[in-house]
Formats: sequence, structure tokens, C-alpha cells
Amino acid sequence: MLKIDRATIKFGGLTAVNEVSFEVEDGAIFGLIGPNGAGKTTLFNIISGVYAPNSGSVWLQDEEITGLQPYQICNKGIARTYQNINLFQTLSVLENVKIGCHDKIKSGLLANILHTKSQRTEEKAVYEKCMELLKFVGLEQKAELVAKNLSYGEQRRLEIARAIATEPKMLLLDEPAAGMNSKEKMDLTELIRKINKRGMTILLVEHDMKLVMNITHEISVLNFGVKIAQGTPEEIQQNPDVIEAYLGGGLIGE
Repeated sequence: MLKIDRATIKFGGLTAVNEVSFEVEDGAIFGLIGPNGAGKTTLFNIISGVYAPNSGSVWLQDEEITGLQPYQICNKGIARTYQNINLFQTLSVLENVKIGCHDKIKSGLLANILHTKSQRTEEKAVYEKCMELLKFVGLEQKAELVAKNLSYGEQRRLEIARAIATEPKMLLLDEPAAGMNSKEKMDLTELIRKINKRGMTILLVEHDMKLVMNITHEISVLNFGVKIAQGTPEEIQQNPDVIEAYLGGGLIGE
């Protein structure tokens, strides 16, 4: 589904990501882990088009997407969430998800002004799709609430619903469990599994090692912008380079 080939990016004299390569299989939940400052979010930004790499390439299936703009990469089939919640806080829960459907809407300005039959049909279909997604993430009863009035965990789930509304082939989750309590993390873990069962490939950056080890099929580990290991969760937990990068085995799998 996704191939990163020797991706490198420099900011001044700092090499943030240095010739990183890995492949994510179609239908997998793939983890990307590493200590703070390892280059994980920077690599996410390369994949999603926020940054263009200095060298190397990014491929979605058989198509190179290196250096495309974020909206173009979204249209190609990659959606993402952010480390910091990035919602339209003053819009309703439903309106936030509708925004995710924007590029799929065919009705033009004139059809919307005239409120034509085709526009009304499409508007109804978008509403039903958004409500189905809100039900999927457990927020259908809060569709009319303003997004800022949701709890932290609910806002995370809303952001995921909006990303799924773009109908991606692949979902990038950037530290989705950050700031969550234990119950919210359990709910998130189940939601990620449900998304994956719908056939969506997932690339996950996360500091919660228990969550990562429980949910991923394969993991790649970065340290100081360099990939130091890749393998199954079991292999990663026993890898001496990974243990050293985390300053001892206590952080891995606990």
C-alpha cells in the first residue's frame, strides 16, 4: 500500500529523517515508534505532503506521490489525524464530518443556490454517510453539539471520523492516544481495530507502547532520524538496539 524509499529531509544543518525506507502492506496496522525527536511526525509530514523530502520517494500503491500538496495526497487516498487535535471547534460535530466529504461532492454553486433535485439527493446521501460514520465512532447522539463541547477522547474520535469521511485507502494516526485516560485508550484501541476490519490500512505513530504492541502487525523504529529496526511486535520488544534507544527495556511493551 505504501512504500517509503530512502526518504531524507534536512532543516538547516539538522538531518531530521535520514534515508528511511519501509513498506506497509495492504490491510496492515503498521506502527512507527521511537523516542522524542526521532523523526516520526516529520516522516508523517513527508508522507502527507506537508514537507517535500530533499531526496528519496513516497509511493502509494504503484503511484509516486513525493512532493504533492496535502490536498492532492488526500485525493489520492491518504487521510491523517494530527498530534494536536485539529477540529473546527465552533462547528457542530456533524458539520466537521461533512467537511471531510467536501471533495466527493459533485453539486456546483448553481445547483446549491437553486436547490435542485440532484443537489437535494446528494445532500441527503452526505448526511446519511456522516451519520453512519458518527455511529461508527460512537458519536451519533452528539451530532448537533459544537465540537469544542466534546470531551477530549470524543474530539479524537471525531477527528478520526472526519478523516475516514474522505474515503481513504490509508489512514495515518499521529499519536491518537496522547492525553487519553485508560478507558479512552481502550475505546481507541477497539476503534482502530474496527477501522482496520473495514479494510483500511493504518500507519500509527504512538508513544503508548502497550497500545502499539497490542494492535500492530509490524513496527518500524526510528532513532535520531534513522531506522534502527523493523519487525513484529515480539521481535521489536527483544531487539537490543530498540531497548538501548529507549534507555532500557522498561518502556517496551509495558
